Amino acid sequence: MKSIKVTDVGSLKNELNKYKKGKKLDIRYFNQAARMAWLGKINMSPVDAEDPECKSWLLHVQAPEGFAAHFVDVDEDLINEIHILDAEQGQYLVEIMRAGLTARAEELEKLNRRDFYFGKFFKDNKPDEGGEPSAS
Repeated sequence: MKSIKVTDVGSLKNELNKYKKGKKLDIRYFNQAARMAWLGKINMSPVDAEDPECKSWLLHVQAPEGFAAHFVDVDEDLINEIHILDAEQGQYLVEIMRAGLTARAEELEKLNRRDFYFGKFFKDNKPDEGGEPSAS
């Protein structure tokens, strides 16, 4: 088994502090990650859940699939790596992910309650602008 010799403890501590703080994504990457968060296509976890001082997040962005892949552009660099986010951007992505989940759930509930049949086949006797009876 290989061992790693640590000769400079100060530089090791500095590297660990970088991970604890995380870093910000640039605006383009953040917007792409936010779009994927809204779609529920990100995975996030705290860098160190046992350390109360560590507020940074690990972020993995999944590539868009299916219908979304035709409309949402995501850079390969964003989806091919695991990113370490700072607390602020991580929290924003969590909020965006919740908002997207809520919006999609509301749309599915509306769809489940929608009655297509009566709106299509039962119409008023009054013609609309096109001369056809309007749906009620």
